[in-house]
Amino acid sequence: MNLKVKELPKEERPREKYKENGFARLSNADLIAILLRTGSKELSVTELAFQILNEIGSIEQLQNTSLEALSKMKGVGEVKAITILSAIELGKRVNEQKEIKQEKIKNAEDLYQIFAPKMQHLTQEHLVAVFLNTKNQIIDYQTIFIGTSNKSIVHPRDIYKEALKYAAVKIMILHNHPSGDPTPSKEDIIFTKRLLEAGNILQIPLLDHLIIGKNKYYSFYDKVMK
Repeated sequence: MNLKVKELPKEERPREKYKENGFARLSNADLIAILLRTGSKELSVTELAFQILNEIGSIEQLQNTSLEALSKMKGVGEVKAITILSAIELGKRVNEQKEIKQEKIKNAEDLYQIFAPKMQHLTQEHLVAVFLNTKNQIIDYQTIFIGTSNKSIVHPRDIYKEALKYAAVKIMILHNHPSGDPTPSKEDIIFTKRLLEAGNILQIPLLDHLIIGKNKYYSFYDKVMK
């Protein structure tokens, strides 16, 4: 029998425990059980959650467990494994975004050090807008576009619409070159000029446009805008 959460006694159901006491009162196994939703033929969902933790060793080791290894555990399978790993990845991204917010950007090197680890190995171009307050601290950032190197299909309004939403007073833009060479293309130069013009009109200046390559970068501010 495939025992579901709703078939457990009410006081043992993780969702019911959460509604009554909040997440702080849930064990690691309870949280995993909520993600699993169902157990296996031999184990209830909470027993399966405990089994996963016992086999892995600790909750910290989950983030280092591969899809293949997790899905091969008895009673887990690929769907449950993907669900657990997706939750872990979501948590990582939330923490990552928290760490980046409030970082103060003094120059292009600061921006490069923050974003290069995430962008220099991407196989597609990602255009990211970084929104700053009056102290040059990061309010937030957004990936505006993913795709080809043709920036003509990205309009400044797409970026400044987000800047207005976050009440940014300044912005910085960066994108990666999958080739590893950060030398700006003709399209990059035209796009930067359009952003500068739009920023001047809206009084939300563009401080820099950074192109990230493999272990190096090109700063429009350092090369052109100073």
